[in-house]
Amino acid sequence: MAALTLTKCRKILRSAESKGKELDLKPLSIVILDAGGNVVAFERADGASPGRFDIARGKAYGAVMLGLGGQAQMARAEAQAYFINAANAAFGGKLVPVPGGVLIRDGRGQVIGAVGITGDSSENDEICAIAGIEAAGYTPEP
Repeated sequence: MAALTLTKCRKILRSAESKGKELDLKPLSIVILDAGGNVVAFERADGASPGRFDIARGKAYGAVMLGLGGQAQMARAEAQAYFINAANAAFGGKLVPVPGGVLIRDGRGQVIGAVGITGDSSENDEICAIAGIEAAGYTPEP
């Protein structure tokens, strides 16, 4: 499995931030986790609320721990709320099952981590996560 390097994480951060500025979005907070759910990188834009770290991490954490991007988690929550509620309880309430949590797949299709972004609408957060992941040469799975 390819490692998610700090150099690649910096590329994801810069590209996601750039996309947010291009779209004139509200200040974003971005968390990048490795495949084990560990924080590799985090950045909070000037003006972003301090509580955004936990939301961004929750979006990415749910993606990694469940193997489902935020869109898929939200669909699962709508179809089977009991499952997402039980999973969230199992993970100590750390899941935020909405768009903006995007899996990172390497060239072989293996999950190597996830990006979680918050600050604007969940849909816009997801657009920025996808842009960052693609800029780093990986495949996003929302």
